[in-house]
Amino acid sequence: MLKKLLIANRGEIAVRVIRTAKALGYRTIAVYSEADANAMHVELADEAVCIGPAQVSASYLNAEAILEAARKTGADCIHPGYGFLSENSAFAKACKDAGLVFVGPPESAIELMGSKRRSKIAMKEAGVPVVPGYEGDNASDDELIQAATDIGFPLMVKASAGGGGRGMRLVENEAELADNLKRARSEAKQAFGDDELILEKAVIEPRHVEIQVFADRHGNAVYLGERDCSVQRRHQKVVEEAPSPFVTPELRQAMGEAAVRAALACGYEGAGTVEFLVDKDRNFYFLEMNTRLQVEHPVTELITGQDLVAWQLAVAEGQLLPLTQEEITLNGHAIEVRLYAEDPAHGFTPQTGELHWFEPAEGEGLRYDTGVRSGDTVSPHYDPMLAKVIAWGQTRDEARRRLIRALEDTKVFGVTTNRWFLSRIIADDTFGAGEATTGFLQSAFADDPSLSPQKLSIRELALSACALGLGNSGQGGWSNAPATVIPIKLEVQGETLELKVRKSGNSLSVSHGDEEYHLEVQSHSDGLLCIIDNGVRQRCQYHRQGDSLYLQAFGQSWSVRDVTHQPAAGSAGAGSGKLQASMDGAIIDVLVAEGETVEQGQTLVILEAMKMEHPVKADRPGVVAGVHTRAGEQVRRSQLLVEITVTEEKT
Repeated sequence: MLKKLLIANRGEIAVRVIRTAKALGYRTIAVYSEADANAMHVELADEAVCIGPAQVSASYLNAEAILEAARKTGADCIHPGYGFLSENSAFAKACKDAGLVFVGPPESAIELMGSKRRSKIAMKEAGVPVVPGYEGDNASDDELIQAATDIGFPLMVKASAGGGGRGMRLVENEAELADNLKRARSEAKQAFGDDELILEKAVIEPRHVEIQVFADRHGNAVYLGERDCSVQRRHQKVVEEAPSPFVTPELRQAMGEAAVRAALACGYEGAGTVEFLVDKDRNFYFLEMNTRLQVEHPVTELITGQDLVAWQLAVAEGQLLPLTQEEITLNGHAIEVRLYAEDPAHGFTPQTGELHWFEPAEGEGLRYDTGVRSGDTVSPHYDPMLAKVIAWGQTRDEARRRLIRALEDTKVFGVTTNRWFLSRIIADDTFGAGEATTGFLQSAFADDPSLSPQKLSIRELALSACALGLGNSGQGGWSNAPATVIPIKLEVQGETLELKVRKSGNSLSVSHGDEEYHLEVQSHSDGLLCIIDNGVRQRCQYHRQGDSLYLQAFGQSWSVRDVTHQPAAGSAGAGSGKLQASMDGAIIDVLVAEGETVEQGQTLVILEAMKMEHPVKADRPGVVAGVHTRAGEQVRRSQLLVEITVTEEKT
């Protein structure tokens, strides 16, 4: 009998594992970096051990420190969560050698499935359909270029190790191949320490459908339905749902049986996910197998009524699988989205800062898996996912409707999020019809003007002024005094707007230029404002942090700064030419040299941070006066990368 579980992870997955483990009677141990000393998973665990500084290489990837924490606390088993060391065969073996039960598959299965090249060969032998391509021993550029000619274009260049879209490139023609091989190798080396590549024939606009499998050490294996993960950006999943609106019962059975063959072929134990590409004719091809619990496992739990972490722990103890294949049933529909601290209006740039207020919505059929609370800080060291928001319904439309409402009602003040973008996806007609493929986001939102920063309407400006009139900013509180006119200034998206506010009793009129809007304040308390807007009672929730004001109403959220009493600043001029790192990260590539002439908007440096690549672009035309970084260097936020001098115009 296992009794004491160490969770070798952080954030929402650590919280999620701790809760199930506690419910089953386990004592739980958290590990944490110095940056996570006050994190939710640390507070929830029975015991916690600091394993190093913020950098993942010195903490959550430090196997020796984690094993020492297990020894120090008397743990008898380790759950790796997902990411970090979860698919590291050496770590699984080290746990076994230390007398600990690794809550996951044997190291041999992890090692095999961790190589796209070797796993494809194994799947062919097991009779599982695979995408045509090249996975030979010789993975030199010359050999891959020759193989690409035989495969034909378009094709995919893929890192043999790892996943999550890292080291993956779509190549349309031969002219693009050499550069994409270089970029994919560099990214794979940075992410996985292994630059081996394979090639696959590109399946155009496929569905990405995965099968949840489970196996025990007694030779039993089952599948628990499928998840459709076709809605992706940069090969990273954005929306996941179960069951897939595209999969028929016959296809589900065929894919499920193929996934079980894949698991049995590698001597699997525990939870695993076999990922497939499915073309428009419902032909399916093995993509990879993730030898761990997936981020999107909650949608499977909601439609099967099973706790997959409880299944993992049962298998780790040597028990039989809780259910046979015939006993597994699917009920209703579940959809999950990943709520990130990122800015869709500015290239989905990850955001950092304090969460002044974070409050998930409540309602029937809703589930939130999160590892953050109000007052926590989103740091540059880790993935910027705030929560997984999951909705279940008897029908797919019921689940969609609940999820949209949940996204609109969740309060996140302090950092910009992708919440409204997620809501747009779920409400989209193509997604609603169940027709979204892996190319959906690129085609539906590539030129969408709503992805650009949106100006606030006069209605939103009026509500902002109304919230500022609650006596917190020197403008005075609401009263029955005679009408007064108060000038205020709001900074919105870097632009200062001058408003005139007229108050008479509880009535408010706000004018900006030729526009004017009228509101009536019905009631207000700290953080909640009730108004009458055009005869309709509305509620607005807000949070004041210094001169910043965060608001949420009408299913929208926005923020402004009160700069009424600040001295006027000069208008912004041309770019400074001093290009700095927007966040902590690693330099993937430097594309210019000193003395080179560049155009405004030209990409000069590629920075990798928070699992994403971020191009650093010239903010004006000119000549590169200095390059202050190099590929492979770790940089800090605001560190100078490149300087540009203005090109002298000829007369």
